[in-house]
Amino acid sequence: MIRSLSLIFLVLSASASALAPNERVGNFRLFDQAGGSHHLHYFSDKKAVVLLVQDLSCEASTAAHQGINTLASSYGEDVEYFVINSTSDRAEIAASSGEARVLVDDAQLVGRTMDLSRAGEVLVVNPESWTLAYRGDASDGLPEALEAVVAGEPVTQSRTQAKGCDIVYAPTNGHEISYTDTIAPILAENCVNCHRPGGIGPWAMTDYTMVRGFSLMMREVLMTKRMPPWHADPTIGHWSNDRSIGREEIQTLVSWIDAGSPRGEGEDPLTQYASHKPTWGNLGEPDLIVDIPPTDIPATGVVDYQYKYVTNPLGKDVWVRASQIVPGDRTVLHHVITRFGEQETEGPRAGRLKRRSSIGGGLAGYVPGAEARDLPEGTGTLLPAGATIEFQMHYTTSGAATTDHSRIGVYFHNEEPEHKINAMILANGGIKIPANTKSHSEQAIRKFDKDVLVYSILPHSHFRGKAAKFVANYPDGSSEELLNVPNYDFNWQTTYLLEEPKFMPAGTEIVYTNWWDNSSQNPANPNPNREVTWGQQSFDEMIFGAISYREIDSSEGDSLAGSE
Repeated sequence: MIRSLSLIFLVLSASASALAPNERVGNFRLFDQAGGSHHLHYFSDKKAVVLLVQDLSCEASTAAHQGINTLASSYGEDVEYFVINSTSDRAEIAASSGEARVLVDDAQLVGRTMDLSRAGEVLVVNPESWTLAYRGDASDGLPEALEAVVAGEPVTQSRTQAKGCDIVYAPTNGHEISYTDTIAPILAENCVNCHRPGGIGPWAMTDYTMVRGFSLMMREVLMTKRMPPWHADPTIGHWSNDRSIGREEIQTLVSWIDAGSPRGEGEDPLTQYASHKPTWGNLGEPDLIVDIPPTDIPATGVVDYQYKYVTNPLGKDVWVRASQIVPGDRTVLHHVITRFGEQETEGPRAGRLKRRSSIGGGLAGYVPGAEARDLPEGTGTLLPAGATIEFQMHYTTSGAATTDHSRIGVYFHNEEPEHKINAMILANGGIKIPANTKSHSEQAIRKFDKDVLVYSILPHSHFRGKAAKFVANYPDGSSEELLNVPNYDFNWQTTYLLEEPKFMPAGTEIVYTNWWDNSSQNPANPNPNREVTWGQQSFDEMIFGAISYREIDSSEGDSLAGSE
């Protein structure tokens, strides 16, 4: 259990500082034990949210669950009910909690903030004001309080004495946490890459003063898991580009902020990051820089996809080890898809790339949050002499007319690599997402015909995208979940890079499932009242997945299969 990791425990009893009825309940996001992701303020369309405090070792919380579940269910769609656990890890909860939906507060931040100090205690939150309407016993006072909140009436008895077990937390003292030795290094490791001059973050962590000024915002985005921007289920897969922040680091940051963000003694390590981030990042100056023809973007309106073409300026074939796009105007450039091949010379597609080409391939694309990286070791992309490079440019207007002049940098291998990198695309152009639907799913399925090594996985949808999952169905009848993204965010189009490449035998079927929220509860939804189909613009939708891989021969496959 989480609490067993601590050497010292502190019993937190109800006190004057505990969250009391009529006080505002802070927003948060937590995983449940099955890998779902739940955001408290998402339930603003409910009349009440009920939380039961759980400790697996406490019979009082276990005994209370069934009665509360029955009570909450009697109100139908008006009431949302969760169990919340701040003392056990997800695996323990999944093995012990049956059908209950349990919010896993593994960093214990919600438990501390709300003073969830007694297992078996029940809290009723009023979404109309996001205030606490009731806390106390599961039977004595709860039915009357819930009935009043649902009816929009005052709660006559908002506090009762809960029967249950004391919950213990390790003590924290944010006043003793060193900004110089602890806080600044955490920020440098997890945040400064984006939050620096010239970075994509909206403000720069240049020194202590800036950090303290934004500290309450930092607390809010940590509690709601908006930052750092990483959306994969931490229990599924291991990723080399994992941007998530550790449990202990989150606890340290929030404790320090709650203590008033004290400066303390010592130098300010963040001042060394005050300079602008280099244009080409960690890969350095490219071997070839190609200017993408500029595009004028109006202040308002819908901009159709723009297609720009550049002929490979080199007079020879080259093997590409890496490439990256530097956007000209990040405020309007949403994404770029880059591929190369032969151009059509006549017909309705004159000027466009041929759909089938003997010299086809792709270079780097661009999406918000993209990071330039080398292709996997021993792999590359052949860019032939004379190939035409196509840039599919997706723009969204920002309220001010501008011109985007983006560039692509290309990095070469000194000699031909051993393997060619490939991509499997999973798409389903027949999707139909019903209007006013909170959760609708559809699938795209493909199969590997040869033995392969998989390097990365990308899910993609638009404003209504809610969640995504990739599952491998192997030829022997077994299945494996490869990636679970329960909190898809259109603002961060992450390609998930496997820490170690994964062998998949010929005949492996990949099932990509995507969920959409086409309801008014989705604040990014352009129009919840229409059935949504496939379309290129962000106000339409897609299920578009991409898996990068390389083929392997049979002898190599036998060796790799044995190592899995």
